[in-house]
Amino acid sequence: MEIFEGYIFTALCSTNFLISCLLFSQITREQREPYMDEIFHVPQAQKFCEGKFHEWDPMITTLPGLYLASVGLIKPVVWLADLTGKVVCSTAMLRFINTLFNCGNLYLLYLIVCKLHIKDKSRAAWRRVLTALSLSSFPVLYFFTFLYYTDAGSTFFTLFTYLMALYGSHKAAATLGVCAILFRQTNVVWVGFCAGTVVAQRMDETWLAEQTKKRDQRMPTVPLSVSGAKQLARFLWEFATAPANLAAVVTATWPYLLVAVGFAGFVAWNGGIVVGDRSSHEACLNFPQLFYFLSFALLFALPVTLCHQRVLRFLQSLRRRPLLYLALTAAALLLVWKFTHVHRYLLADNRHFPFYVWQRVYQRHQLVRYFLVPGYVFAAWTFVDTLLHGRSLFWALAFSACLLASTVPQKLLEFRYFIMPYLLYRLHLPLAPTRRLLLELGLYTAVNAATIYVFLHRPFQWPDSTAVQRFMW
Repeated sequence: MEIFEGYIFTALCSTNFLISCLLFSQITREQREPYMDEIFHVPQAQKFCEGKFHEWDPMITTLPGLYLASVGLIKPVVWLADLTGKVVCSTAMLRFINTLFNCGNLYLLYLIVCKLHIKDKSRAAWRRVLTALSLSSFPVLYFFTFLYYTDAGSTFFTLFTYLMALYGSHKAAATLGVCAILFRQTNVVWVGFCAGTVVAQRMDETWLAEQTKKRDQRMPTVPLSVSGAKQLARFLWEFATAPANLAAVVTATWPYLLVAVGFAGFVAWNGGIVVGDRSSHEACLNFPQLFYFLSFALLFALPVTLCHQRVLRFLQSLRRRPLLYLALTAAALLLVWKFTHVHRYLLADNRHFPFYVWQRVYQRHQLVRYFLVPGYVFAAWTFVDTLLHGRSLFWALAFSACLLASTVPQKLLEFRYFIMPYLLYRLHLPLAPTRRLLLELGLYTAVNAATIYVFLHRPFQWPDSTAVQRFMW
């Protein structure tokens, strides 16, 4: 069975790579020159290819992980083929680096799925392969495998970090986490998540030991009562203040703590998390970003999560606890009212899809953002209901904390910021039936086809510019 699964996966990898190469060729032929953020990334990578590591474009806001990886991959080709760096470090070759990262992402996703769903190993080979293939074609991520952006490489090293953490190789995970941070500084959150899973496991063991003493061997569940919340709060406080627990946590997570200390030192030295131009990357408390992500996750996970039984259970939960949902709705309304921030790019740059989402939904009327709150509540309930399936409460708390840290401080509504939290969420869902996975893959394929078609064949021009503009994520 494992050999057969390996053959299937290898065949699908080869097919995926062939299709990606054909799309890459078409996109590069239509858009030869650097586009959007590539006008900063490509020249900077070319400087690194020429050995000019001290020259830096101040408009670039991320660390040089993408350029270092590009040089590390391209330079051996230059030496072996005896070519000139200028020719090899062309826009097309630099973009092709991300196509290679896409292949790596597919393989890592498959390995993570196998590790997370190891109990289903004997009966779910086809579903594991389909899950990995579907997630590797996740539209927002897949589109940027054809442009020279940081997303594909950032996702690769973050997934690699998590895979090593799942196998207990925490020193390797921390080292790969540094690589992920070099691609995008906010990946420090997901390095923290890897440490959080270790802490959550320790909490699970301590909780189980306490429940065993009380002759109650049940694992923690979501506390939907005041007494349950008090019990959880008391446990967390006792766990955090117990020297033995602190010593065990530090011993288990010290590689991640070293990364955290190093990152804190970088932030102090740099004067902030952003390098280069900081004027457009100001942190704020934009709590509705969490609601946008939950809606985004609900939409893209729809083929594998939504069913009439889940809708009925939500309605039953609503009927059983009306006061709870009323309080949640009121809290969400307050957060939307007081903490909605709109970045100027969202209102001005009509090349990105979020511009049209905001213009045609949120700007239709000033009350629309409040009318959407019940939908946010349903999206949040679905997210929690699916996330807790087979996962402990403490693991879910660790993931939720990292989700908040990765979304709320972002002022700009940018779907690319949702790639990593969505993939981690989706990876931890139970393996869906084959027909649902095929539906998910079909949805992602249709969205990819539409976005690539629009990018290639629906260019436009601004009134005050002769440059060709294209629609993109």
